[in-house]
Amino acid sequence: MFYVVVLAMVAAFLALRLYSVLGKRGGHEQPLPRAAEERVAAPVMPRPVDAAPDVREPAARPFEGAAEAGLRAIVQAEPGFDVARFVEGAKGAYRMVLEAFWRGDEQALRTLVTDDVFASFSQAIAERREAGHVLDNRLVTIERAVISAASVQNGEARITVRFDADIAAVTRDGEGQVIAGSTSDAIETHDEWTFVRTMRSTDPNWLLADTDEA
Repeated sequence: MFYVVVLAMVAAFLALRLYSVLGKRGGHEQPLPRAAEERVAAPVMPRPVDAAPDVREPAARPFEGAAEAGLRAIVQAEPGFDVARFVEGAKGAYRMVLEAFWRGDEQALRTLVTDDVFASFSQAIAERREAGHVLDNRLVTIERAVISAASVQNGEARITVRFDADIAAVTRDGEGQVIAGSTSDAIETHDEWTFVRTMRSTDPNWLLADTDEA
């Protein structure tokens, strides 16, 4: 009976020692992994195919149907001709010609237009100066530029571009007073400008050959 009591006391002592060593966790110890059934499942992310597709509007063509045959003839004559690049260049020319005309800069106009157009512009500039008027115009934005006609005749290419733009137009007298137009309101304008160039010419520039209201 005595030995049984001693063995029980030894067992209790060893159990207490084991608990003091293994029963507590230090701060540096990593937590035990959870059992598989206890783990929190990662949120299910929708697959890309489940998402709604990104619908994009098709890019608008830079030319109208009536101009397609003429543009094909131009590309056939000069395979390096790029329609979209031409439209961007025409928009730049539209701005440069207008601003040069408004300033009365005949020297700049000389390099951008044909002789006939230059003569018309020069006459209008002279009449404006004689009246003592000054144009204080500003091209606000070009809303749209599209090729409406194109052709090749006798080795000369002709392309007509329709411009839809907003222009703030103001006319001042010699003392700077506004006599026409508005400094705050823009006017919607619709123009058709025709550009010409000799095919296979070493000069890559197109010249403005005609202007008209659309």
